[in-house]
Amino acid sequence: MNETFPEVAMLTASLARLAALAALSSVSVAALACETLRMEEGGIVTSVTDGDTVILDDGRVVRMIGTQAPKLPLDRPDFPTWPLAPEAKAALEALALQKPVRLGFGGEEMDRYGRVLAHVFVATPEGEIWAQQSMVAAGMARVYSFPDNRSCLDLLFAAEGRARLAGLGIWRDPYYRIIAATAPGDLLARAGHYELVEGRVLLAEQRGGRVYLNFGRFWKEDFTAVIEAPALRLFKAAGIDPLTLENALLRIRGWVDDRDGPRIEVTHPEQIEVLALQ
Repeated sequence: MNETFPEVAMLTASLARLAALAALSSVSVAALACETLRMEEGGIVTSVTDGDTVILDDGRVVRMIGTQAPKLPLDRPDFPTWPLAPEAKAALEALALQKPVRLGFGGEEMDRYGRVLAHVFVATPEGEIWAQQSMVAAGMARVYSFPDNRSCLDLLFAAEGRARLAGLGIWRDPYYRIIAATAPGDLLARAGHYELVEGRVLLAEQRGGRVYLNFGRFWKEDFTAVIEAPALRLFKAAGIDPLTLENALLRIRGWVDDRDGPRIEVTHPEQIEVLALQ
């Protein structure tokens, strides 16, 4: 563990562990994944809504927690189809449609829309396949986590990294490219979108109940990651001090907004990946 930055080891898995996880097959990962999940039988998948949502034979709608696939309009007026959204739906249909599944719960189990929030494990003759890992590994979804649902993320990050390096699926489409923190204009053009942003923190400071990770010299114009008080409690519980991230090269993921320049609100530690300390 780094003596100067002990918290960094808690923000990112070791390279050896990530390499080992990336080498596992989908069936192997399903067998090892998320031992702390509460498991239950799910029934049969009777339809697929999009690349991260399925409907079971008992009528339950299951949002596959931990991932975000390209979005379809789904009767939303003026909502554009994201690139590769039909392909992501087709990939999930090929994986899960008309097959029995088990559901794994590691956090909040239902959202405000009445959807079940679960990890989905699909029965196959070769063994169970973890649907989230399979979709992310194929480049048909990104890792997308919530402060109240943070299980299994190291495995999903490993799968995403492998897919991104290989240029699979969404990672070969410019729509999903990682945006440089030094390009505030590009980020402002993506306000209202979920993005991955990479850059070096020039200044980490706490003001009031918030921590600001500033990626540029002009805080009213440049990109900033903002950690509010509720999120800081999660960082503290994990033994992480975000102020130690000054000068670190980070990847931040989240929804971009425009308040005194482009920002992402960090609601839990897993939104931050440490790429380098200096």
